[in-house]
Amino acid sequence: MKKLSLAILFASVLVAPMFANGQSESTGGQPSIGCAIYKFDDTFMTATRNSFAEAAKGKAKVNIVDSMNIQATQNEKVDLFITQGVDALALNPVDRAAAGVEIDKAKKAGIPVVFFNKQPFDEDMAKWDKVYYVGAKAEESGTMSGQIVADYWKAHPEADTNGDGVLQYAMIKGEPGHQDAELRTEYSIKCLKDNGIKVEKVAEDTGMWDRVKGQEKMAAFLTSKGDSIEAVFANNDDMALGAIEALKAAGYFNGKKYMPVVGVDATAPALQALQEGTLLGTVLNDSTNQGRATFNIAYDLAQGKTPTSESIGYTITDGQFVWVPYQMVTQDNYKDFM
Repeated sequence: MKKLSLAILFASVLVAPMFANGQSESTGGQPSIGCAIYKFDDTFMTATRNSFAEAAKGKAKVNIVDSMNIQATQNEKVDLFITQGVDALALNPVDRAAAGVEIDKAKKAGIPVVFFNKQPFDEDMAKWDKVYYVGAKAEESGTMSGQIVADYWKAHPEADTNGDGVLQYAMIKGEPGHQDAELRTEYSIKCLKDNGIKVEKVAEDTGMWDRVKGQEKMAAFLTSKGDSIEAVFANNDDMALGAIEALKAAGYFNGKKYMPVVGVDATAPALQALQEGTLLGTVLNDSTNQGRATFNIAYDLAQGKTPTSESIGYTITDGQFVWVPYQMVTQDNYKDFM
């Protein structure tokens, strides 16, 4: 019995005691936050998670995991976080339609959750008062993309290569059903029309936010539509840069043969393309502030606090949302963002 008692006592020493809000000695008294990214090899999400991790330094123990663009994998990661008893969750969903299930699990476990960059449906956000979202209003980025092309079209009559007074464009979309992809597509073209520009869509396909796929889709557009394309919209910079590679292979950006291409995110490679003159423009999707705002909310929640605009440093709208504004980036101001 004495040996058994000593064994039990020794085992109890190895188990870190839990303090308020689930904080334990193993985290140095700091709150723990489980963060799942839809996939690590996305340029924008890499910048966002780096910002999240930087904001957490010295404040919280964070575990950031790769869902590898598989919702089932993310579900397993969330289940593990809940089993581990993290104090808060920060989730960038693979599939926004799955957010409701993740909220149900988190609510049952009493673990608050912050979604970011991919917005859950309104009915899912309404399930619990400890659910938040950080992102940007995608219609703004669409409008800015459209304005960049509209300004170019008006300033360069030679952009109307066939002289018919109609802007023939190709659209490379992000993930089907993703609110950013749908709204960027819709509002970029709406902006052209609001500027009094007649438009005709000659090609459209999804590049799934991926640079290689963007290159493949643009190459296919050029094969089927040839020189009828007068401008290219891409829902993000990676796909825009892929499109530029396909255009280069077809002889564009060499001499006078030029194609206006716009993207979204203002990533470092995109700013380099702006400097080189191959990218017409992009829109800053502020990964730094999205990552920081996501952490700040999760940090408050992990400590059992109710986030406020003052405590997190960002305006909370409708009690649940933080909207980080976009900024237009062109040849005139790209150096300010490098």
